[in-house]
Amino acid sequence: MERRKLPRLAYNWISITGALLAAFTAFLTAIFMLISFIAGVNNPYLGIFLYMMLPPVFIFGLVMIPFGMWRQWRRTVRGEVSETLQWPFIDFNKSSHRNAFIVFVVGTSIFVSGGAVIGYQAYHFTESVTFCGTTCHAIMEPEYTAYQNSPHARVPCTECHVGSGAGWYTKSKLSGLYQVYATMRHIYPTPIPTPVENLRPAQQTCEQCHWPKHFFGAQQKQFDHYKYDSMNTHWPISLLIKTGGGDPQAGHTAGIHWHMNIGFKVEYIARDKRRQVIPWMKITDKQTGKSTIYQDESNPLTAEEIAKAEPRTMDCVDCHNRPSHIYRAPDYAIDAAILTNQIPASLPDIKKVAVESMAAEYGTKDSAMAAINRTIMDYYRNSYPDSLEAYKDRIASAVTGTQRAYANNIFPLMKVRWSEYPINIGHFTSPGCMRCHDGNHKSDEGVAVTRDCNSCHTILAQGSGERAQVTSTEAGLPFEHPEDIGDAWKESGCYECHTGVQP
Repeated sequence: MERRKLPRLAYNWISITGALLAAFTAFLTAIFMLISFIAGVNNPYLGIFLYMMLPPVFIFGLVMIPFGMWRQWRRTVRGEVSETLQWPFIDFNKSSHRNAFIVFVVGTSIFVSGGAVIGYQAYHFTESVTFCGTTCHAIMEPEYTAYQNSPHARVPCTECHVGSGAGWYTKSKLSGLYQVYATMRHIYPTPIPTPVENLRPAQQTCEQCHWPKHFFGAQQKQFDHYKYDSMNTHWPISLLIKTGGGDPQAGHTAGIHWHMNIGFKVEYIARDKRRQVIPWMKITDKQTGKSTIYQDESNPLTAEEIAKAEPRTMDCVDCHNRPSHIYRAPDYAIDAAILTNQIPASLPDIKKVAVESMAAEYGTKDSAMAAINRTIMDYYRNSYPDSLEAYKDRIASAVTGTQRAYANNIFPLMKVRWSEYPINIGHFTSPGCMRCHDGNHKSDEGVAVTRDCNSCHTILAQGSGERAQVTSTEAGLPFEHPEDIGDAWKESGCYECHTGVQP
């Protein structure tokens, strides 16, 4: 009688194939993990193959082994196999049963310990910046590029998009399944809309690092503008921004972070999905419980619209709506490049020429790079032919700086431009603060939400050269526009003229 080393039911082609598949997959996993750890490889596709593709194949191979044994048993029951029919049993007096038990114990130990390691690595891989930003390179290139140039460049994506806890982790992965499907089917929108409706509450993400109750006082910030004249005149504005904050129990809440529901609860209703048009808001004093409703006189909501709407309680992202994925307008991006000497300010007209070449619409990134080079070169060749040789190095730096500014902020393939993603901090190129602080929002008593600039910031210094001013009082300086436009700036918002290119 043939002596078998394993139970008789294990001898079938399905179980054998499953065993070979599992063994081969385990071997590949061990090899690739060794390469990954020793060589320090951080490739997203290696991670997908190692932590997301091989484990299911390995488990499938293991499942094939008992399935093949069950199928072999069914064939024996039906008489398709010429073997004495008997129920499976365990007898350690038989070497085949002992071998099967050893294989099971050793295999299970290896599977559990290996699965724990792979599962742990898979979890961290799917939570990594590499996975989030580079797996779908073309689609995620705008978000990943902007993230790398943002104030949160060293904060992992999942700290803001997922946060802690199994609940939101599971929710994010289920949401990711549709994103994978949309990518495979090429049915994703271009540009990708900001997920304002599906974000986790800021109190559970932003406020793990930023705590409004513990912000006090003000912060100084300087905005460096360059005019569109031939000299690219520097026009800085130094502001004392009244960040504020505080704790009502300490008897002090003030400043911009007053909006963060510290002493008052702020609610609003927006007309659009991007929350750029806010005709209705309600302010509730938490101590007295008194509420005041403000409506935009020029664009009020009807009673029916208010009844159907669900007011949103204001939080961090209503103002800080682009904390990491910031797409700068050409005017801002070129100013920053000139300030950091990536574009030489001594090159005549470069502010105007660089902004125009960056703001133009191009079909592809490569065509944009070529067009920016051609536009800048042609301008100086035609406008300053006698100085072309003297300007040669500065022109080359200007071309490179403008191309870099374009590549960091505009992405033709995904139709990403600054105008598609308004920034709610400030009110320079987007309504931002003036969605509410426009002077048109009034209560039933006729009290308007303030439009006073000094309620949020104080001008410490502005201008340059003979027009430079520095404050000598606590009240600060009255704003002076770089160009002589009279009092027009008092009657409209900055964003109505400043669209990101030369007004």
